[in-house]
Amino acid sequence: MSLSNVSWVDIPSSGRVALDQVAIRLHPVDEVAIAKTPLQAGTVLESSSSDAVTIRQFIPAGHKIALRALAAGEPVRRYGQVIGFTTAAIAPGEHIHSHNLGVADFERDYAFGVDVTPVAVVAESERRTFNGYLRPDGRVGTRNMIAVISTVNCSAHTSREIARAFTDEILAEYPNVDGVVALAHQSGCGNRIGGEDYALLQRTLAGMAVHANVGAYILVGLGCETNQIADLIRNYSLDAGNGLKPPPSLNIQDEGGIRKTVQAGVGAIRELLPEVNRVARSPQPVSELIVALQCGGSDGWSGVTANPALGLAVDELVRQGGTGVLAETPEIYGAEHLLTRRAISEAVGQKLVEKVRWWEDHARKHRMEIDNNPSVGNKVGGLTTIFEKSLGAVAKGGNTPLTAVYDYAERITERGLVFMDSPGYDPVSATGQVAGGSNLIVFTTGRGSVFGFKPVPSIKVATNSEMYRRMEDDMDLNAGEVLEGKTLEAVASELFELMIRVASGEQTKSEAQGVGESEFNPWNLGGTL
Repeated sequence: MSLSNVSWVDIPSSGRVALDQVAIRLHPVDEVAIAKTPLQAGTVLESSSSDAVTIRQFIPAGHKIALRALAAGEPVRRYGQVIGFTTAAIAPGEHIHSHNLGVADFERDYAFGVDVTPVAVVAESERRTFNGYLRPDGRVGTRNMIAVISTVNCSAHTSREIARAFTDEILAEYPNVDGVVALAHQSGCGNRIGGEDYALLQRTLAGMAVHANVGAYILVGLGCETNQIADLIRNYSLDAGNGLKPPPSLNIQDEGGIRKTVQAGVGAIRELLPEVNRVARSPQPVSELIVALQCGGSDGWSGVTANPALGLAVDELVRQGGTGVLAETPEIYGAEHLLTRRAISEAVGQKLVEKVRWWEDHARKHRMEIDNNPSVGNKVGGLTTIFEKSLGAVAKGGNTPLTAVYDYAERITERGLVFMDSPGYDPVSATGQVAGGSNLIVFTTGRGSVFGFKPVPSIKVATNSEMYRRMEDDMDLNAGEVLEGKTLEAVASELFELMIRVASGEQTKSEAQGVGESEFNPWNLGGTL
């Protein structure tokens, strides 16, 4: 049904009410509707297109109501797609959730490319612009920061101390510098040189070093670790820097300890500050935006309000020549066929399927199930299975063709909607997207994630108005207004304009509170020796 006519209503504890006043049926074939307001047992939902349904027990807002009788083992659909299979017989009006809905294998029709619709890309001369930092290699940053990159956990504290030395008072002398950030982590040793974890970490650190939002950086190590600074520089040709001189490199053992390394690091950054400050914002085409698409703390409204609105904004971004980066492979599981059908080639679609199969093997190897992905908060918010969660998550990618599939932290070079393989864990996934080149993050949340990520701004979009009002200090946009009469198109337009403003320097709520340094979290596959 159209969401433009729905609205929140107060209803009595029992009585008769039109179904579309208090619930949303997203597709005509769906066996479920989503409660917009808490529903009490005994309430009768009337509909002109189906039999009346009597609510059999309390159903929280955002949760699913059975619209017809279902036998055990039957598929259940939402969005017109399978979200799970009943584990018991269900009567009309019953609450459908974890107690009576589970997952099972089912065939997905990958039909590579059948739903590809060409994009009418806006002419370069007519594209929107934002004020960004143009780099010597042609890429454009949305922030201009100096990074203190720790090569190993042993230098994490030292790296943070170096960054903390640069207070707002000191940086006030350099108006074009947006901050100094420490990129510290828990890895860098205890694994095999050249192994998977080693390669993932180096690719991630190198991606951050040459990121468009990083005007300059220094490398800080301990000295005896597996992930040697010299190897990182050689393997990824970091001696060229970002158009500046080769990066200063400090080893704690060579410098004579933590205190002396901090002093040396502070001195190195003081020398870099004037150079970084010489780069000022200038008008740049929106086509230079690479937007990481994230959702966390999702709820039953994520796939109804915020994610579809973000998808429409991504469609406009792609029309303007820009790039949206979908990720979190375990969170497209069961919905990947919707992406393969939009793949521009069979090779692109097959690569996505290969990533899904890898995750199936990975989960088996670690005695996990991908359906373990929905968190406690997801389920409280109305999401039941990974299939249901994935169908809502995929909506962030809009309707544009899928142009490429990337490995974790791989450099993003294609434009349009692309996919990056990553875990569903938000900080790990976002770290890969940013290391690949994303210069803006849009993060949708239903339960209230307070995510931020330096050196890239993160826009938070609330899926429902109740949470937005409760956490307004942390939310940048309220997509819950879709449930109060505003159209998805109107919210998407607001979001697109907000993306341009934030890319031009407007602070997000997380940036204003200093959030984002601890979220840097490179993917570790677990091969610790």
